[in-house]
Amino acid sequence: MPRRHHRRSDRPDASPTFGGATARTETGPSGDEDYAVRSIPGARAVKPYRCPGCDHEIAPGVPHLVVWPLDRPGGADDRRHWHTGCWSNRHTRGLTRRWS
Repeated sequence: MPRRHHRRSDRPDASPTFGGATARTETGPSGDEDYAVRSIPGARAVKPYRCPGCDHEIAPGVPHLVVWPLDRPGGADDRRHWHTGCWSNRHTRGLTRRWS
């Protein structure tokens, strides 16, 4: 008997996606909103970004995270690139750069 293939969107436990990439769900910096979090390996990090957690640049080639809110529509406009350590410590220190 052939295997059945299910599309990810049909499965109730499917993770959020953006551009076809799978992401995990975590609580955001304020603790009251859910965010999709996707890891970016260093080989795929080709542009510099500004981390909202520390306001320092994420240089090309540095592995980091892309984070966007799940409750607000907006897609690419709401994505932010975070240092992995800054995102991990987001509950113990405030944002240095406001999300617009």
